[in-house]
Amino acid sequence: MQAAIHKKYGPPEVVKILEVAKPTPKSNEVLIKVYTSTVNRTDSGFRSAEYFISRFWSGLFRPNCQTLGCEFAGIVEAVGSEVTHFKQGDKVFGFDDETFGGHAEYLTISENKAIETIPDSLTFDQAAPLLEGAHYALCNIRASKIKSGQNAMVYGATGAIGSAAVQILKYLGVTVTAVCNTKNVELIKSLGADTVIDYQTQDFTQTNESFDFIFDAVGKSSFGECKHLLTDKGIYVSTELGKNAENVFLALLTPLFKGKKVIFPIPTIDKQVLIFIKKLVVEGKFKPIIDREYSLNQIIEAYKYVESGQKIGNVLLKIVD
Repeated sequence: MQAAIHKKYGPPEVVKILEVAKPTPKSNEVLIKVYTSTVNRTDSGFRSAEYFISRFWSGLFRPNCQTLGCEFAGIVEAVGSEVTHFKQGDKVFGFDDETFGGHAEYLTISENKAIETIPDSLTFDQAAPLLEGAHYALCNIRASKIKSGQNAMVYGATGAIGSAAVQILKYLGVTVTAVCNTKNVELIKSLGADTVIDYQTQDFTQTNESFDFIFDAVGKSSFGECKHLLTDKGIYVSTELGKNAENVFLALLTPLFKGKKVIFPIPTIDKQVLIFIKKLVVEGKFKPIIDREYSLNQIIEAYKYVESGQKIGNVLLKIVD
């Protein structure tokens, strides 16, 4: 089978399309023929190892998992002898940021991991991008303990995480102020945002509103510049470590005092998260934004686009045309 392989850390060019052995499922695993995957920040981060700390999970000197692709959608081609939840022919989608595998024609995954059947109304292209942005958003939203009727700001609302956050917060009954660029104001309004601030014409830090929760979904702000926008017990979250990893230290320090604080939850995903996100999709409460698509042979171009800062929502990687 063909797979995108990176044998060392580095820029997009370290990835090569190679012929490798088709995997065989273990007794508790399913073999999936991948139709669509995505290229996203998670994949880029593990490939580049720009944050050295990621190597403690991916391999200190060279990548342990040489085929990335944490999101996938496809068809179950074979099942292990102990598999009970899935059968051959099932259409499934899932997420795996431990062993990855979506950037290949086939992957294996335990039936107990983050994998579920695709809702009948969705195509592979619509199902593949359901989880990376949404589960990161959901993890941070739940950690903030924000409640219906409270106010939230989502900075970077056009990304996979930010656009999911806007929709999930609205589902929870939260009043949402979203921050994005000029050309995407109407798009973000269509996701349900109550107020949209165009950062190209307005300084979002000068708004007169106060927020119970500020979610920086792109990691380009700081607690310092957002602190005055928070309510007395407001929560600030960023998807990035911040300058000199300040968000990690602030997450340890600020909870020791009463008042405004930073949290830095470690994202996790399981079947219950998938079931919740699938429920939102079926009810029409969540729909991932799809920017563009690339073929497997164009994966270097896909990575370059994802890392250009221009990406809106999700970038698909078509394994089967």
